[in-house]
Amino acid sequence: MGGRSRSLRFAALKCLLGYLFSWVNNVNILYIRETGDTHVMTAYFDYSHTVTEQDIDELGHAGNFHYIKWMQHAAIAHSSANGWPAHRYFELGAGWVVRSHNITYLKQAFLGDSVVIKTWIASGKTASCVRCYEIVNDKGEMLAKAETVWAFVNYEKQKPTRIPPEVTACFEIVGEL
Repeated sequence: MGGRSRSLRFAALKCLLGYLFSWVNNVNILYIRETGDTHVMTAYFDYSHTVTEQDIDELGHAGNFHYIKWMQHAAIAHSSANGWPAHRYFELGAGWVVRSHNITYLKQAFLGDSVVIKTWIASGKTASCVRCYEIVNDKGEMLAKAETVWAFVNYEKQKPTRIPPEVTACFEIVGEL
């Protein structure tokens, strides 16, 4: 009896997993059919940047607000890589706007430094998400850690709106690192 019960549980689990994989695959197939894009969605995204003269402030290092600019570029690139470039949000009539930033600066970045801004979605709610970032130089030193609360808003009404399933299906919530 125990063997049969275990085998029924395994069959039920296999069926459930098959359904989930089928659902995720169907979302990806719909996206591929609509766009022709066959990329793989990614939970973590690395955005590379080389510190330019325009990034340098009067103290001789990258100015604080440039870190935030890099974070925004990383978030937009991650969204695009997962099938949601800016034009798709405009077609939808809704998209992401920044509600708040929290950043802790740990080290300076200097002219010519290569930096990587790693980003991922840490948590999500009905009409918002928290996106995390780690900014690291080419020596592997952590320059900054940050998070942004993004609100999903209807562009016409300028009010928060529910994140549609076709958007949430393209982003995995990873949690904190």
